[in-house]
Amino acid sequence: MATKQHCAYCFDSLVAHLNGIPSTNPLPLNFDGTLEYPLFVTWNKASRGKDKLRGCIGNFSAMRLDVGLREYAITSAFRDTRFKPIGPSELPRLSCSVSLLTDFEEVADYVDWEVGKHGVWIEFRNERGRKETATFLPEVAKEQGWTKVETINNLLRKGGYELTITEEMRRSVALTRYQSKKAHLSYDEYMDM
Repeated sequence: MATKQHCAYCFDSLVAHLNGIPSTNPLPLNFDGTLEYPLFVTWNKASRGKDKLRGCIGNFSAMRLDVGLREYAITSAFRDTRFKPIGPSELPRLSCSVSLLTDFEEVADYVDWEVGKHGVWIEFRNERGRKETATFLPEVAKEQGWTKVETINNLLRKGGYELTITEEMRRSVALTRYQSKKAHLSYDEYMDM
């Protein structure tokens, strides 16, 4: 479902933005921009033989791929508040991943999902009673070596929960599990296309 062409489209959008050119790049062959999916765009940068996250933002509402990929390629590169905006000098070390999200299921138990197969999206009330949300894509828990409990704890922290995390707190979260179809493309591969 997600393809290297989707990632190349994100690179096209990023390069155009960095060069101050309006991103009106034509759709690649075999790319149906009218299909709609919830999606995430992730940028990583090679550093000392490892990929380091540089931005990852997406949307749980289905969007047309032509609009959504262009929008989130830019948003994740320049507006992920965890990082400084991506600069032109970083391009040769970047890689892009596109995750198209599918198979959303609300579950009753916070451990009713599989590490490496499901992404998890939680909703909870923080210590002030305000509703918060947080998500990790399917690969995150596996890449970090986390258990299900560690994943939920990290999601609560990511969502801004500051108190001690108890079993009662974990059981209070509303959890939706989902899957994703992911494609990955390095800058070198992009340049060879």
